[in-house]
Amino acid sequence: MKNDFTYSIQSIVFDENYIPSDKTRITTNFANLARGEQRQQNLRKAINMINNNFNARANWDNPNGDRYSVELEIIHVDVDVEGNGETFPTIEILQTYIVDHKTKQRLEGIVGNNFSSYVRDYDFSVRLLEHNKNKSQFSVPKDFGDLHGKMFQAFIHSETYQQHFHKPPVICLSVSDNKTYHRTENQHPVLGVEYLPNESSLTEQYFKKMGLQVRYFMPPNSVAPLAFFFFGDLLADYTNLELISTISTMETFQKIYRPEIYNANSYAGEVFKPSLKHEDHSLTRIVYDREERNQLAIEQGKFAEAKFIKPYQTTLKQWAENYA
Repeated sequence: MKNDFTYSIQSIVFDENYIPSDKTRITTNFANLARGEQRQQNLRKAINMINNNFNARANWDNPNGDRYSVELEIIHVDVDVEGNGETFPTIEILQTYIVDHKTKQRLEGIVGNNFSSYVRDYDFSVRLLEHNKNKSQFSVPKDFGDLHGKMFQAFIHSETYQQHFHKPPVICLSVSDNKTYHRTENQHPVLGVEYLPNESSLTEQYFKKMGLQVRYFMPPNSVAPLAFFFFGDLLADYTNLELISTISTMETFQKIYRPEIYNANSYAGEVFKPSLKHEDHSLTRIVYDREERNQLAIEQGKFAEAKFIKPYQTTLKQWAENYA
């Protein structure tokens, strides 16, 4: 049995004309914007928000607040498990590019940002639910996230990844609404004030199996901390503009999808308990159905089970056991 899967990468431009591919999870942040009658308007608004956010943060030598714009590409990764040309869509992430209109340069930003995965949907929306069916106390299977974690690390260490990307990915997510975060004295000029959680979340543990560490920072002029998942040294490995490209992109998505936390009308305090029931917040006028998203996640998980987990069960099990 061969040790390596074969990966193929496609990149799709994310702009106001973006139409999700039939392999894209429709609950993914960027795909969800590109649905319905308002799709083009939603995409235009989101891209404007990202650019305005970026220029507000990269404000040196930028007197009119219009020096930069952010270009986004969706990186779509297919995996061929058995080497027979049959592929399954494993993950989608975002690549940012920074266009400097003053110097006429297009700089590479950070890859990662958003994280979309059918196998993760299977783990959280199918496997975890089945494991806890008829149980009085919530628990997590012992090997929860093992396969997904190994598959992600195999991709990051693959030749395919190395050929396409120069730095490891950074994934940026919302804070957990069932944890409490405490502000520290540590402060970074771009990432802002660091927060520490009172305990580890299931998402943290899941991403740890993917080889990622996490730190929580509330950037200047933001109202809540973001979770940054990374390899290596988040503060030393990336430039200010690279970090700003991630913050401006992912904070925009969070303002749209979690306005109670990221578009709140008050700042996170020294002790911060995020809540999706927080009423004092502003809306972005971009339509979003949270309830539908939860239902679709289950459908996506079942799709992964039927098309990937079950058909390749034996191969995946053997591969995971042998993967170092």
